[in-house]
Amino acid sequence: MSTAGYPQWHPDAAQTLIAPIVASAPGPVLLCLQAVQSHFGYVPADAVGLVADACNVSRADVHGVVTFYADLRDAPPPAIPVRLCAAEACQAVGGRQLKADWTALCQSDTALAALTGTDEPIFCLGNCALGPAALVDGELLGCADVRRLQDAVIRAQAAGESA
Repeated sequence: MSTAGYPQWHPDAAQTLIAPIVASAPGPVLLCLQAVQSHFGYVPADAVGLVADACNVSRADVHGVVTFYADLRDAPPPAIPVRLCAAEACQAVGGRQLKADWTALCQSDTALAALTGTDEPIFCLGNCALGPAALVDGELLGCADVRRLQDAVIRAQAAGESA
């Protein structure tokens, strides 16, 4: 799940990804953007024009889709993304405090912040009974607290180094 698993942006590879999508349905902007992000880890600025041309829409239309959907990103993901659930159930059992504590830790530990990026909220991981919930490098974590988040980051980092 780490950024190391994504290839570098290349327009020809992106074109190869979106060509069959465009051929199967008219104007599938979101599907094309999802394919690009799935392959490269994010939607590079150059992909906006490429998708616009392929789908016969304006760059502004594609930019609107990229900025509307919270799951689409315009920058490479952090090496080990940490996403904290921001849904009501998790907030009710300490999610806001977890976010504040995690933010404070990342502000004081620049290496951790560089490794995990800024918290990207996610809304409902379906783990309400074990809230607050989080995703660390794509792995679900229930009853999350700062120590458990740190431990999960260390495990993900070790797994990435051994791969």
